[in-house]
Amino acid sequence: MTSPFPHLPGPDGQGAPPPGCPAHGLSGTALPGTGLPTGRVNGTGPGADGAPVGAGAPVGAGAPPAGLRRLYGPEAENDPMGLYEKLRAEHGSVAPVLLHGDVPAWLVLGHSENLHMTRTPSQFSRDSRRWRALHDGSAPPDHPLAPIFTWQPICVFADGADHERLRGAVTDSIARIDHRGVRRYINRYSNRLVNEFCQAGRADLVSSFAEHLPMMVMAQIIGMPEEYNERLVQAARDMIKGTATANESNAYVMSALTRLVKRRRIAPEEDFATWLTQHPAGLTDDEVSQHLRLVLIAAYETTANLIANALRMVLTDPRFRAQLSGGHMTLPEAVEQTLWDEPPFTTIFGRWAVGDTELGGQQIKAGDALVVGIAAANVDPVVRPDLDASMRGNRAHLAFSGGPHECPGQDIGRAIADTGIDALLLRLPDLQLAVEEHHLRWSAALMSRQLRELPVTFAPRPPQDVTGPPNATSPVPRPRWQVDSPSPGTVPTAAYVPVAATPSAPDGGAEPVAPDPAPAPAPALAQAPAPVPEQRTGTSAPRRAWGAVARWWRGY
Repeated sequence: MTSPFPHLPGPDGQGAPPPGCPAHGLSGTALPGTGLPTGRVNGTGPGADGAPVGAGAPVGAGAPPAGLRRLYGPEAENDPMGLYEKLRAEHGSVAPVLLHGDVPAWLVLGHSENLHMTRTPSQFSRDSRRWRALHDGSAPPDHPLAPIFTWQPICVFADGADHERLRGAVTDSIARIDHRGVRRYINRYSNRLVNEFCQAGRADLVSSFAEHLPMMVMAQIIGMPEEYNERLVQAARDMIKGTATANESNAYVMSALTRLVKRRRIAPEEDFATWLTQHPAGLTDDEVSQHLRLVLIAAYETTANLIANALRMVLTDPRFRAQLSGGHMTLPEAVEQTLWDEPPFTTIFGRWAVGDTELGGQQIKAGDALVVGIAAANVDPVVRPDLDASMRGNRAHLAFSGGPHECPGQDIGRAIADTGIDALLLRLPDLQLAVEEHHLRWSAALMSRQLRELPVTFAPRPPQDVTGPPNATSPVPRPRWQVDSPSPGTVPTAAYVPVAATPSAPDGGAEPVAPDPAPAPAPALAQAPAPVPEQRTGTSAPRRAWGAVARWWRGY
């Protein structure tokens, strides 16, 4: 099969490749055997829209080359899922696309093709130094996606023994995290955030909750809670979007992490940064700070999107909320369904072909860039012909990628999402969407699709003590009803006796209450109703057992 990419002349000169680059010596004038466009053109010549292009001018100001679609711009930002389906219809499971600056790449759409690519590093490497676009000038150091693809001494860009050494340090350090302690922080920070808007009766759950909770928790886990602020939150979101300020945002995040590593070399503490600095793998300060950035950004971005997406589904899908409130679905199951339908990352860039190969019927050449199509793979008709079918209990989605580079901290993200949402719904059980669903707005970038706002209304409530665990409160006490089968010959309605609501204990369980006073005698009837058995109090064994389970789940 011939290459779908048109031939464009490359730059006259070649930049020196980085030291140790496996692609050293590869020609950059055109990708041999494919004619992949360089994306930037030196000298004069026809641009994408037929107009002359000056030196270094980015191709992509006009229409894209015939037959190719861009993974940036209006179409990709307004309807990325629609774009993926167009590409699937036009090219099959692997499609040629253009990145920022019209740099060529392959988007992998099929579920099995993505699994093969992520599980076969011998064919599809994570070492970005193999990418010819780095040497032909089409992906310069100031490219908007540079924070994503620029090679760094971290496990994400390593294969083989180097990957095992670096990732081993990360996974070993993650294994030392106290998950029960993390849940305590999640509950405390969730309630602190809710306290800021609970009296207003309305809020935007994206800007007031979903965007801040993951950063508060991750800053605590990493060991720099004092660095948490609004700028850190916005920089973390900005640096992977391919914006004009992405490199500046990246520098801000790295400066905070570099300061942290220096402090921990001098004064170790029980946190993730210390564990990385002390790991037997012997990571350098640069390697430690780069891995801290990897963990911070990956965990933050995925979890912020996951919380927003899960809350949207709870608020907009009546079946979703009914299953939760009716006990037919747990919050972890709801989160897992969200990972199928609205994965936090829509794509992950990238993989680079080690040699000439074939994938999904396309001829992939050495040095080609490939994009993991997470959202597209999750709706691949081959594995999911009915999108309305429940995926409960099925974790075959690619929300956290796959293979040796699968996200090692995914369980932390799940814990932040389901524990945080649980704390929010306990505090505000009457949340209602404040606008029609079709008025919700999204913003999309290469790697993610973010809900901009999620406005809600609820009954105003007073703040709670954030030093203790969350406590569900209701504006009006709701009676607890006891239902018993009447004895033969009794009046059926006499079997329904309201029981006063049980006050909540500080740990979220139920406190023992004194038995309710006997109800007033019913009017005389032909036959007196059978006595109503005494209602169980909070001291019963089943109540204590379930209270213990609830406290364990919330981390107390």
